[in-house]
Amino acid sequence: MTDPWIALTSGTDPQDRARALRGAHETFTAAGTVPRPVRPVVAESWQRSARARVSPDGSAQVELADDDLGSYRAEHPLALVMPLFRELMSTFATDGEHLLAVCDAQGRLLWVEGHSATRSRADDMNFVPGARWSETAMGTNAPGTAVAVDRAVQVFASEHFARQVQPWTCAAAPVHDPHTGRLLGAIDITGGDRLAHPHSLAFVQAVARAAEAQLALDKSPVNRTAIELHALGRDEALLVAGGRKHRLSRRHSELLVLLACHPEGLTGDQLLLHLYADESMSPVTLRAELSRLRGLLGPDLLASRPYRLTEPVEADFQLVERRLATGAVSGAMRAYDGPLLPLSQAPAVAMVRDRIDRALRAALADRGDPQLLADWAHSPWGAEDVDIWRALARALPQGAPERAPVQDRLNALDSEQSAATWLQPPRN
Repeated sequence: MTDPWIALTSGTDPQDRARALRGAHETFTAAGTVPRPVRPVVAESWQRSARARVSPDGSAQVELADDDLGSYRAEHPLALVMPLFRELMSTFATDGEHLLAVCDAQGRLLWVEGHSATRSRADDMNFVPGARWSETAMGTNAPGTAVAVDRAVQVFASEHFARQVQPWTCAAAPVHDPHTGRLLGAIDITGGDRLAHPHSLAFVQAVARAAEAQLALDKSPVNRTAIELHALGRDEALLVAGGRKHRLSRRHSELLVLLACHPEGLTGDQLLLHLYADESMSPVTLRAELSRLRGLLGPDLLASRPYRLTEPVEADFQLVERRLATGAVSGAMRAYDGPLLPLSQAPAVAMVRDRIDRALRAALADRGDPQLLADWAHSPWGAEDVDIWRALARALPQGAPERAPVQDRLNALDSEQSAATWLQPPRN
């Protein structure tokens, strides 16, 4: 099977492919339709770029410069692996007249290094440190698209959305914090047509994995997660603290979710308000619950006045939100194990649960990826989700064998909704 993330298959003539892609790009920018031979991953990226109102004639904007750039880079986790990137890639980049580039999770270039003449040409299109090259700023490009979809990707010639970038070819792979799964950014190699080879994509993927392996060895407080909280798809959260796993009670699960959402801390009155709209718990009972939770966590992890966690907490539901914020919908779906504490009726927990579900469902519908939509629709929490089933029916091409059963399920859900509406008693 052909890898959809590779730009050219074996035996493809680069010049013929580039010529066909130029025509396809002009068709898309003029009429909004994507003809062959554009790969699905590129077609979807073009469509996202158009929805973001990216101009194909636009240029990148420099957002960080001088001291701001220097301080940001010094504090960024990928600074720890820049020596590794240089060791593995600098000779390849210089000898091949390519560039090594590293961006953050927002698509901002932090480092651009390599062949001096190639760097000079790249400067003309602001492919420079501090410039934003996210999809929403520059359209389809390897580093921007890699962080948008949280996948390694190769972009060849006129697959780039911006015309001034179309003489280039690039391959990029995302890099994650191995302790939390959080997307940190991407490693990219940019140059000429010679990079339109499967080996360049495999190369940046291997470098990204090597970087994650090195980050995993780092034991500094910045990277160490003292507390892990798994609350998605669970009525009772799982807590990992000090290397030990604890299954929490429902009430302790709610308390830890709220404390994770409020690292600044909450007073007892605020906790009562967030937990119980009907004031069914007394302050004395809440203090007793918090005392038991402190016994579970240890005296140094739960402080009071206000109540707060004294160590960083890595919560699975916050990972989903971070990935959605960077446009990594596929990554968000991989991290989503179901609704947050689905049986909890605590007002603040329900608000977070609804916010995550709405954001993820909207991102899935906007992405229009049949596989991602099907993953949600066929899950226990998505089986009755009419909007997602409807989006899945729209996303499947005419004549696809999966379309008929999807349409049947959608018709059944519509009938059930109509029946439920008809059975509702009339309002006075």
